[in-house]
Amino acid sequence: MRKIIVIEFITLDGVMQAPGGPEEDTSGGFKYGGWIVPYADEFSGKVMKEQMKQPFNLLLGRKTFEIFASYWPQHADGWPGINDATKYVVSNTLTRHDWKNSIFIKGNVVEEIKKLKTQDGPDLKVWGSGNLIQTLLKHDLVDELWLKTFPITLGSGKRLFAEGTIPAAFKLTDSKVSPSGVIIANYELAGEVKTGSFA
Repeated sequence: MRKIIVIEFITLDGVMQAPGGPEEDTSGGFKYGGWIVPYADEFSGKVMKEQMKQPFNLLLGRKTFEIFASYWPQHADGWPGINDATKYVVSNTLTRHDWKNSIFIKGNVVEEIKKLKTQDGPDLKVWGSGNLIQTLLKHDLVDELWLKTFPITLGSGKRLFAEGTIPAAFKLTDSKVSPSGVIIANYELAGEVKTGSFA
């Protein structure tokens, strides 16, 4: 069984929109694109390289795929294996692309993703892809969260845990803090939410 691993940059108030640049995603009038840039340091870069070099396939929404496809084919030395990895793209409008190993998913997306999870192959890693992540969370398809939480609040923008997220417990499996204050934490699904009382 392959895992689905969600890898995200988020703010303290859960915003994940347009972390990498001003023009990445301005929908909803979002004006803080590029909010991770002031926190970049050698420590965080090393962690990212470690995560990027592990065996993987990608599971992406259309917008993130188009951002990736406009950059990574020409900069593959910065992400070894990106061109050879299979890119599964969830889109109702895009059906083909010149970037090799791109496969498009439409129709009953949830069932198609469930099938992907049962196939042999490397884990499916999700970057960006805010709308897709909401679907994955709603249908309990996320196995791990690899989060980088930045010491900033934005007050508006697309959030990682939006409406529709089902209750779930996670277990911390790894954590680090960068010199610039970014909390890098990996979690794996740990079953149902448990409650109790101190009384």
